[in-house]
Amino acid sequence: MTDITTRALRLGTRRSKLAMAQSGHVAEAVRELTGRPVELVEITTYGDTSREHLAQIGGTGVFVSALRDALLAGDIDFAVHSLKDLPTAQPENLTLAAIPVREDPRDALIARDGLTFEQLPDGARIGTGSPRRMAQLNAWARTLGRRVEAVPIRGNIDTRIGFVEKGELDAVVLAAAGLTRIGRIDEATQLLSPDVVLPAPGQGALAIECLAVHHVHGTALVAQLAELDDPVTRAAVTAERSLLAALEAGCSAPVGALADLSPSSRLRSSRGGPKADEQAVTEMHLRGVVGTTDGSVLVQLSTTGHVPASLDDDATWLNLGRELAAEMLAKGAAGLMGERAF
Repeated sequence: MTDITTRALRLGTRRSKLAMAQSGHVAEAVRELTGRPVELVEITTYGDTSREHLAQIGGTGVFVSALRDALLAGDIDFAVHSLKDLPTAQPENLTLAAIPVREDPRDALIARDGLTFEQLPDGARIGTGSPRRMAQLNAWARTLGRRVEAVPIRGNIDTRIGFVEKGELDAVVLAAAGLTRIGRIDEATQLLSPDVVLPAPGQGALAIECLAVHHVHGTALVAQLAELDDPVTRAAVTAERSLLAALEAGCSAPVGALADLSPSSRLRSSRGGPKADEQAVTEMHLRGVVGTTDGSVLVQLSTTGHVPASLDDDATWLNLGRELAAEMLAKGAAGLMGERAF
């Protein structure tokens, strides 16, 4: 497992403040793990340069393909992605060597005057580029007997929060994990419960990707990076992404999913990862939602599955996601999958 070379490892990352922050955390962990220097290689992706809304350009893979091209070309040794940006189909020559411990998966509201969602006035303008968030926020407002206007926005976290600070919007909704990673989570006026707004599949998790060991240039790096893997997080996001894949939906579709393992403990895994107490995890609870962006129709279902002896049994999580997707499709989700916000 020891790599005798001392050359700096090249970590490919997007240029945004958030991407640089989360890649910086991973770089430090890899330095400690390997004893080798790690340098960040900034790569511009199509999603960074396009001014179109994500729902228009398809969403899936727009922040990822340039990083993957750099991996395959040998320009970088590994890449760090926000897992929710990854297409569900994994390229044959690349592997997700590690999915570290997940940050808070919830969405966060940043509203003017410290308001919560329930306190926003009728007709409040809320910024989000996500059809998933639009669908659930509109549905939530309906249950409160009110209406909100979901305003499509793009830009980095600073830009989005700026819309509220300048008074152009009443609120914006962002991933709590991103706010935490750049040190701005204290600005959230409310963390949105998954009971009312399910996050995107894989939200809050990072993916560390490199060449697969069977690739002609594959190295022992895969085994080293696997030490950063968290088996509980990997199991949860595998189920969520299986649901997404079975619904044949990309990351621009109005799909939310969240898997919880109870109790939340760190089991041993042959992939590596934390070696904490081997407390028994007995079941996984998986929730999914698909809706029209105006919130008038939501298909929300959940299922519970038994946890096998090893968390490495990906087939269990894949099947759980597929089974819930089949139930959702039977309940009418199929008619909602083609919906786009714009």
